[in-house]
Amino acid sequence: MKTILKKMLDVKKEFPIFKSNPGLVYLDNAATSQKPKTVIESLKNFYEKENANIHRGVYTLSEVATEKYEESRKIIARFINANPEEIIFTKNTTESLNLLSYTIQELIEKGKNEIILTEMEHHSNLVPWQQMAKRNNFKIKFIPIKNFELDYDKAQELITEKTALLSITHVSNVFGTINSIDKLIGIAKVNNVLTIIDAAQSIQHISVDVKKLNCDFLVFSGHKMFGPTGIGILYGKKELLEKLSPFMTGGGMIEKVSYEKASWNEIPLKFEAGTQNIGGVIALGEATNYLEKIGINNIREHEKELLEYALDKLNEIKNIEIYNPGKDKSLSVISFNIKEIHPHDVASILNDYNIAIRAGHHCCMPLMKKLNIPGTCRISLSIYNTKEDIDSLINGLKKVQEVFK
Repeated sequence: MKTILKKMLDVKKEFPIFKSNPGLVYLDNAATSQKPKTVIESLKNFYEKENANIHRGVYTLSEVATEKYEESRKIIARFINANPEEIIFTKNTTESLNLLSYTIQELIEKGKNEIILTEMEHHSNLVPWQQMAKRNNFKIKFIPIKNFELDYDKAQELITEKTALLSITHVSNVFGTINSIDKLIGIAKVNNVLTIIDAAQSIQHISVDVKKLNCDFLVFSGHKMFGPTGIGILYGKKELLEKLSPFMTGGGMIEKVSYEKASWNEIPLKFEAGTQNIGGVIALGEATNYLEKIGINNIREHEKELLEYALDKLNEIKNIEIYNPGKDKSLSVISFNIKEIHPHDVASILNDYNIAIRAGHHCCMPLMKKLNIPGTCRISLSIYNTKEDIDSLINGLKKVQEVFK
């Protein structure tokens, strides 16, 4: 453990944001992660030395760009144990889920008209399905929460032969709860239900193996895993992607076009119309390599120790309410409130001490309503965070309480 902690302390030096912002305590990693120098340089290198469009040119720059773009696809596929043709590049998790919500109807059996979500879903995994349900006269049902975890007995009741699809978050962006998605996928498979996993909050913290999970689709964003913004991933089983119609049409995704009709390219290109975020894709490949170099297990071990330390320290704060299932059931996300102090006030005062946390509803307004609160304060930890960061947070919270005495 000491070796891992020392290694993680060294890691912080690899993120230029901390050199540019001395004393910054960054605790908002669930919103977006900071970027290591290798990822930033990858973007810079592409635009300075290799910028060209892909899949079209027969000149060297275009061929190099195409090769690096497709190499990133292979890197990301390997990272989640998928095949390269099963990796679709999108803008983010939200676009990946919208793509599915507009195309998945073709895969749904007649007679199935129910969508199962959970009460802890991010708006990105709620609103697209609300719209899909409205378009197709489907009904949405929600797996309830109990003590900041899902009620799996209720899930067993809700997932039936009428269920068309199950779309669930792997890790709650509010509670940090690690959901037993393997259990839920198993229940779904018995009922021939399509399964979609939102891995936006898990992909950078714990190992994800799509073949082992046997999920039909899985989505995540690059910017939460040390990659750039504007690049996301949709994984889908090959045989399912081949049956889906494209979400967007135009250049690059076609096989043949006449004035009367068009036919589509093979997957994954069928879903990548127009000029893509080429530099972002290449940089995401670099970010994935960076994650693998450090090691997911090392990351998990480091963050687990920080989570335990943070929970212990936060529990020492008077009048605090913590929304977390416990260190053994969650990743490094902790939501909390200090009684009679609005979350925005807490975050604003902490900012005066160069401490960055998130405050608000965290794109989970229905969940906040269920908890009967306007929002929460949220800290979320990453590989470059330290116990000293937690100590700074605790001191800052004490300052907040002094202000509101």
